[in-house]
Amino acid sequence: MKATGVVRRIDELGRVVIPKEIRKNLRIREGENIEIYIDSNDNIVLKKFSFMKKLGDFAQNFTDSIYSFLKYNIMITDADQFLAVSGPLKKDLNGKRLSEQLMTCIERREHILEKHEKEIELTPGLVKQGTYVIYSILVDGDVIGLVILFSEDERISEIEEKIVQIAAQFLAKYLED
Repeated sequence: MKATGVVRRIDELGRVVIPKEIRKNLRIREGENIEIYIDSNDNIVLKKFSFMKKLGDFAQNFTDSIYSFLKYNIMITDADQFLAVSGPLKKDLNGKRLSEQLMTCIERREHILEKHEKEIELTPGLVKQGTYVIYSILVDGDVIGLVILFSEDERISEIEEKIVQIAAQFLAKYLED
């Protein structure tokens, strides 16, 4: 474990404030869920909670199925990183952090269809030119991730947009149940 040198007092309700710099570095935003663990040495461990992590292999099989049909890069993210990627970008993106551009999409609850070639930063330092669809995954009113379809070669149509919308809604329903 890394020492931060930060000491905080527990208030009368048992609350502890996580310092702003730590929240910023770990991309913990107001309203997000934190899991609390106790390790073998009786240390309290706080871990950022992701509803999407429970998708596991299912998310990868889901993107692989969509990719086999559409032949476009297809990605599923949680609020911080790429969880499943199918297509040529898989090795560049799987498990990587989201760019600020995609984080903004989550914060703004955006649904985007970019029919004309445009730059998009997928992960910090990886900018691609192409057409794309981004659709938010909404569970209980909160955006918990994105479904992204990206093509460097061909224009994405409204049909592909509908497929991404259906995928995002399917994942939301799956996670709600």
